[in-house]
Amino acid sequence: MIEDDAPAAEETHAEAPTEELEPEVVEEVPLTPEEEAAKWKETALRTAADLENYRKRMARERSEDLRFARAGLVEELLPVFDNFSMGLQMAEQEQDSMIYKGMEMVKGQLVDFLESQGLKEVPAEGIFDPNLHEAVAEEEKEGAEPGEILFVKRKGYKMHDRLIRAAAVIVAKAPETSAEDSE
Repeated sequence: MIEDDAPAAEETHAEAPTEELEPEVVEEVPLTPEEEAAKWKETALRTAADLENYRKRMARERSEDLRFARAGLVEELLPVFDNFSMGLQMAEQEQDSMIYKGMEMVKGQLVDFLESQGLKEVPAEGIFDPNLHEAVAEEEKEGAEPGEILFVKRKGYKMHDRLIRAAAVIVAKAPETSAEDSE
């Protein structure tokens, strides 16, 4: 029965008239010399504007590349800076020693260098911000709001406006309510 339907379908398809679509022929009207000059002038102005936009974009990208060219170096230098700062904290007990004073001078030079590269410390007080902070632990603390930063384990830094390293912080969590407290 399926075989009988197949030829009928072919016949109806074959009977349908086929129309060939001819593309429209657009006749170009010749331009006057003034119109031709205006057309080329507009093309030249657009091309000049495109070139100027390209130059500005390239200058902006180059400026961005230069601003962040040293980001990798600075990022690798941060753990060294952290360790040096911890060593300086341990040496604070002997502030009159020449070693401490020398270490303090070196730290000042490091800070000046890092700041000249556009490095700024991420503020790590107040409420936890996941865009700037990395929560490494939560602790209960009486009188603290949930999400409040309690302690900074590792400082965070931005270079210009880009986050280089998030601050590792301990945040306050909401006090747990036991089943006995709710009754």
